[in-house]
Amino acid sequence: MRCVHYIFTALLVLVLSATGAVAQDNSQLSPDLKNCTKVSLETSMGRIVVALYNDTPIHRDNFLKLVKQGFYDGVLFHRVIKDFMIQTGDPASRTADSTAMLGSGGPGYDLLAEIVFPGHYHKRGALAAARSGDQVNPNRHSSGSQFYIVTGARVTNQQLGMIEMKLGSQMVQNTFVKLFEQHRDTLMQLYNAGDSTGLNNLEKQLAAQAKDYVDKNPAYYTSEMKKTYTTVGGTPHLDAQYTVFGEVVEGMDVVDKIQAVETNAADRPKTDVKILKATIVE
Repeated sequence: MRCVHYIFTALLVLVLSATGAVAQDNSQLSPDLKNCTKVSLETSMGRIVVALYNDTPIHRDNFLKLVKQGFYDGVLFHRVIKDFMIQTGDPASRTADSTAMLGSGGPGYDLLAEIVFPGHYHKRGALAAARSGDQVNPNRHSSGSQFYIVTGARVTNQQLGMIEMKLGSQMVQNTFVKLFEQHRDTLMQLYNAGDSTGLNNLEKQLAAQAKDYVDKNPAYYTSEMKKTYTTVGGTPHLDAQYTVFGEVVEGMDVVDKIQAVETNAADRPKTDVKILKATIVE
């Protein structure tokens, strides 16, 4: 329970700030892409089309809002790692010189997590929201604008088995955060009253409930997911930790070309690769 204790303590510190959290844990494994809104990303290396999932509405609607505002036009792919992912969405990259350190910019807000696992996972072509690390962001809020597209690599069943062993603790953590948010008012009352005993009891209660829920709804890779990861590829070690809110439906060859460019020590392409224009596909 040490990890849960850390999360409880960190959330207690952050509870006075923005509302947090919401990890979901189930969805259909094959999203109905016909009813998904699609966005075209015209890049300096070709066109990529992504479909936005309807069961991650916060991320979908925010992405569409930014596209309509022209937020992504001229933004660089500032972080590119072969056999892993390509990342973009930092507005500071538009005017950055070749020595600038990028990756901390955004629209001035974060998004509540919408972790829908195992419904959405980090298969090749997955569209997911970047975020800061758990130590400063235990409720796993997403960046308001930065996103990445998974390229990944094929993994073995043995590797998946090792990752699957860790999924249980990830799901306990996600469930704990969700329960924490549901009991926010009670927690604030205990905190304001200086009732440390009450806070400790609440922590134990929520931790037990989270573990019990995950025990009854275990996280595991389905045969479909295993086949995808072992034959197509992805980045399964990120599952249940980041919000996956869409996938590439056209232009994966362009994503592959971007991931293959030469980069510097900070994983930034030595020759700028940018989104020229982002538009909603009608």
